[in-house]
Amino acid sequence: MTIVYALVSVGGKNVLAEYTATSGNFPTVTRVLLAKIPAHDGQMTYQYDNYNFHYIVEGGVCFLCMSDQANKHRIPYAFLNDMKARFWAQFGNEEPLQAIAFSYNESFAPILEERMNFYNSEEADQTIDNIGAVKSQIEDVKQVMVQNIEKVLERGEKIELLVDKTDRLNQQAFRFESSSRNLRRAMYWRKMRCYAYMGVAALVLLLVGSASLCGGVDFRHCRAHH
Repeated sequence: MTIVYALVSVGGKNVLAEYTATSGNFPTVTRVLLAKIPAHDGQMTYQYDNYNFHYIVEGGVCFLCMSDQANKHRIPYAFLNDMKARFWAQFGNEEPLQAIAFSYNESFAPILEERMNFYNSEEADQTIDNIGAVKSQIEDVKQVMVQNIEKVLERGEKIELLVDKTDRLNQQAFRFESSSRNLRRAMYWRKMRCYAYMGVAALVLLLVGSASLCGGVDFRHCRAHH
């Protein structure tokens, strides 16, 4: 499950910031799609090949991400709502409408990268399930319309989506390594707890044995010998 691309745009093709975790021609494909997205507030998922393009439009600003189809809607839309909240907090809702292309890329692309890495991690599932505000957003996602991207293209208009599979495999390997590292850490602390319990049990047995040999918990026989 991978989110590979994200952007923020206004006025159709005017992209203010974008970030990709791999290489391919999807930024070009996305420009075609942006021109087809209605300007009014709403959200939708477009399917194309093995990928989904998810978007939220609010206040004239479009928040969009691309994920593989193995990625269920709840994660991409949680990511988009996170993007939206951070974008509004940083830039407000008036200034972006007048901004020129890529004027926020330097400041906001690193945030897109950091949040994308988070939502591509195992931790994201647990976090989303534990946050009440996000749960209500998930309920909204259940109502999201899903449409094949070819339905919004003009007659004869063609797009070909190319994604570097090597980069995706590297990302999957990174997530596997991260999961393995978390598992090793959990196993380590479980082993440490077992050692601690064994140590405490051994200490208790030693004290009980010593007490029985020395005539009770006050060790009176042993003290008498001294």
